[in-house]
Amino acid sequence: MKKWITKLTTMFSGNSVYKKEYNKELQRFEALFNYASIGILVTNQQGQIVLINDFALRQFGYERGELMGDRIERLMPQRFRHRHVDHRDHYNHHPQSRPMGIGLDLFAVKKDGTEFPVEISLSQYEHEEGAFVIAYINNITERKKAEEKIEKLNNELEHKISERTQQLTTALEQLEHSKQEVMTALDKEKELSELKSRFVSMASHEFRTPLSTILSSAFLVNQYTTEAEQPKRSKHIQRIISSVTLLTEVLNDFLSVGKIEEGGVQVRTSTFDLQQHVTAIIQEMQDIVQEGQRIQYEHAGATAVQLDPSLLKHILLNLLGNAIKFSGKHSVIQVHTEHTGNDVILRVKDSGIGISQEDQQHLFERFFRGANVSNIQGTGLGLHIVSRYAELMNGYITCESELNEGTTFIVTFRQL
Repeated sequence: MKKWITKLTTMFSGNSVYKKEYNKELQRFEALFNYASIGILVTNQQGQIVLINDFALRQFGYERGELMGDRIERLMPQRFRHRHVDHRDHYNHHPQSRPMGIGLDLFAVKKDGTEFPVEISLSQYEHEEGAFVIAYINNITERKKAEEKIEKLNNELEHKISERTQQLTTALEQLEHSKQEVMTALDKEKELSELKSRFVSMASHEFRTPLSTILSSAFLVNQYTTEAEQPKRSKHIQRIISSVTLLTEVLNDFLSVGKIEEGGVQVRTSTFDLQQHVTAIIQEMQDIVQEGQRIQYEHAGATAVQLDPSLLKHILLNLLGNAIKFSGKHSVIQVHTEHTGNDVILRVKDSGIGISQEDQQHLFERFFRGANVSNIQGTGLGLHIVSRYAELMNGYITCESELNEGTTFIVTFRQL
């Protein structure tokens, strides 16, 4: 700076007016340069510092004589110096006034080695001594701290928002789950209410006939007192037994449905001989077959199976009971079991009244009875119970039927 001032002094020393104006301009320049609240330094094309103001010296902790003529890279962290030489050369070839480091994190280094973040703006000018670059250096440590604090607060806020959002989502999920539980409970209550209503209706219908039969037969038995009237007594006693058996079956169906709905049916799997088990069940059913009816049984494959023998018996008793009830006299009911290795398959086929395609869609629903069996006693629960028992043993039931052509029920159990 002294060199420039000396030169200007020489130029204007012969003219007192110009000298006075020069002194005013020089004072303004020195005020602007030395009292600026931002670091200012000037470098030549070789990157040497030729001017630096007091503010910049305080920023970096140097005396003026320590930096004058030194390279600008001295004020940069060691890791950036080599790369900055290329940047400086590029700027000298393509000079323009512009902010430097937009979008970048720039750092300077003090004399004691302390690094601090800076913001730098560049401008370029030329005169007879060459081209020069003016750098305006602003220490943005406090701003960075504020930005970091804001960023930290934003992160904490985002974390809290995320946390609250998660809590809200969890609460909504729990609310939705509770809502589903309430709806399920209401549906269950509705089903139970319907079940009770149907039970009352069904019971009043199904119990009336056998109870009337029991009452009338009991009265008549009491009238037949002689030995000669023993056949009449036996006839009415048998009617009483049959009616009681029917009532027991109805009650057992209702009890079975109740246990299933409450989850009270436990599957007790064991290994047993399927052929012997089915043969024994068929033998029990011989007492209720109609006149001339025959039950034929065949088995294919291995006889050892893993199922619940009690539930299987209930399934077969129900299917055979339906086949006997809905088939005519002198008909054949076919029972076939097969062990394929992966599955155990039970088929019960009759040649009875059959089931319409429309009725087959609702066949396994509770209390459903086909349109062509309204005059035959039944609760409409048997096939529903059979399907649920099959499910409990990892199985399922299907039906093949046509009206007046007979019906085949197929129950398939998966062997795990």
